[in-house]
Amino acid sequence: MHASTVARPGRYQDWSLDSIAFDAVRPAHLEQRPELLYLVGGASFVEIASDLYTRNLVEFFNGDTEVQTWLQSHWQHEEVQHGMALRRYVHAAWPDFDWDSAYAGFFADYSPLCKAELLGPTRAMELAARCVVETGTASYYTVLQRLSPEPVLRDLAGRIRADEIRHYKYFYHFFLAYAERERLSRRQTWRVLWDRLREVDTEDAFFAFKHMTAIRHPGQTFGADDYLALRRMLVAMAKPLYPYKMAAKMFLKPLALNHFLQRAAVPLLSVGAKYLLAS
Repeated sequence: MHASTVARPGRYQDWSLDSIAFDAVRPAHLEQRPELLYLVGGASFVEIASDLYTRNLVEFFNGDTEVQTWLQSHWQHEEVQHGMALRRYVHAAWPDFDWDSAYAGFFADYSPLCKAELLGPTRAMELAARCVVETGTASYYTVLQRLSPEPVLRDLAGRIRADEIRHYKYFYHFFLAYAERERLSRRQTWRVLWDRLREVDTEDAFFAFKHMTAIRHPGQTFGADDYLALRRMLVAMAKPLYPYKMAAKMFLKPLALNHFLQRAAVPLLSVGAKYLLAS
């Protein structure tokens, strides 16, 4: 795997909060999709909290000016902007929802989990893991864009989706350079990708849904069974709209498979993803 074979991504985010027509949001369009509050609000929590793991990543890449500069000057700023835009959308679409209180509860539970020691054992491995995360976020916002009956949310989700795909390209570009330096094998890469994939649906979603439920339904408990029930409902909504082929291609790309293996693996992984979503 050679970094020189892949052009360095060259474009940065080209929109701001002023680009989104928040005053044109029509809450009535969302009355038939009340579950969207969980998808939009939960994403806003995680995106705004990105400052926590950005600091860890910057320190992890100490000495690599190119990676650190991109993380601090672009990735961190853009991720936080995603969260701020989603927060403003929640305020516009669900004005009675107390976002600030829900976020405070989420942050109290989530922040202790963002530890530097949870990063990958090597830089190449951490970058491969980041590719999996960006694959997940790009797929998430693709579903949100397709699912939304409200035009402003479709526009916002589409913009964030484009950013996440571009972020993937940067992490992949940096991964190639470090994989070559560390002589990371395809087998090692696969293990990192698979391990990170298994961790995607973890504490962040649970804590987000827990504290959103506490605001929507004061006094109601929220445990593991409640989370699984809510997750099953949201997955059922997302499953017909999930970009299986796109996600499979992005997931497999760090393995540098030849054309024949890539063509064979994409449909197999797509079927596997459908099975995982259904489980």
